[in-house]
Amino acid sequence: MQLAQVNIAEMLAPIDDPIMADFVNNLDRINMLAEQSKGFVWRLKEEGDDNATSITVFDNIFLIINLSVWENTETLFDFVYKTAHADILKRKKEWFHKMPRMHMALWYVEDHHTPSPQEAKERLYYLQEHGETPYAFSFKNRFTSKEALNFKQ
Repeated sequence: MQLAQVNIAEMLAPIDDPIMADFVNNLDRINMLAEQSKGFVWRLKEEGDDNATSITVFDNIFLIINLSVWENTETLFDFVYKTAHADILKRKKEWFHKMPRMHMALWYVEDHHTPSPQEAKERLYYLQEHGETPYAFSFKNRFTSKEALNFKQ
């Protein structure tokens, strides 16, 4: 099994606003870094584009989604917190509102399964409503794929 992750963020302004310019200017570099990172499997992209900033999954058009698949929690954790991605993450207040609820979820998927944005949304809502379980969790409570397979909702 592999690890899927979703995270959402609410932009302070439209993606083409000058406030968002430095975030946008770093997207390709950070996306390329992800794709070259150990353990990377797949990420959501728009057709004909290299990112997913205009994919609307939620009612709020200022909410953007990042959805990807990794070999395991360790390789995703290393990318998020031990690469140049961490420097961008430290600057999130420049571009995004503070999220009042859980905005990131992890879950296991079968090898070669491509999670849909709707699947990601459902996992995120489940985590917000039920807390961390093997069905949807965060880095704080890492579950194993075996625990996920045996988990009954």
